[in-house]
Amino acid sequence: MDKVIKNIVFDLGGVIMTIDHEEALRRFKALGLENAEHYLDPYTQSGIFGDLEEGKIKAEDFRRELSGLIGRELTFDECKYAWLGYRKEVPQRNLDMLKELRAKGYRLILLSNTNPFMMDWALSKEFDGNGSSLNDYFDSLYLSFRLGMMKPAPDFFRQVISNEKINPEESLFVDDGPRNVKAASELGFNTFCPENGSDWTEKLRSMLNL
Repeated sequence: MDKVIKNIVFDLGGVIMTIDHEEALRRFKALGLENAEHYLDPYTQSGIFGDLEEGKIKAEDFRRELSGLIGRELTFDECKYAWLGYRKEVPQRNLDMLKELRAKGYRLILLSNTNPFMMDWALSKEFDGNGSSLNDYFDSLYLSFRLGMMKPAPDFFRQVISNEKINPEESLFVDDGPRNVKAASELGFNTFCPENGSDWTEKLRSMLNL
């Protein structure tokens, strides 16, 4: 990459964490949500699932509304277990790469469409299996449910640019969602779109001339 990159903006699901869409569907169906496919998409959720990730409803609202859809009272932990079906693994190579990048002086920013149930795990010491949370790997976290915005909305990216005082041309955006990458590119970011579960570390090293 010819341009000098100072900041790297990462997606969580599909990049740092390998996602398993089928397992998430299986778990929500096991709770009793027979038409789970109607709500769950690999990139963008709909209905109460989308409302949760966009911050329009709280975790308790989601739990209550999902209980109504299913026809029995669900607990927070049951909802969390189903959402964590998306979490296939957090490859150690990815975590090592994040540590290496920070050690080399890159500013690391997370920009994720996510929800309180996933973050209950990711922001805990259980995240990496070694007692560190997602916070320990990044300089800043931008989470959709907290900010009331979701990728690929341009304002979500603009908030990062404004808050972090970064120049998109000096920044690399890494996301497995083509729509998200397109939105970032249109705002001037350099982009990289690896496939969910792929080993993107060597390609990134090559792009950054590490």
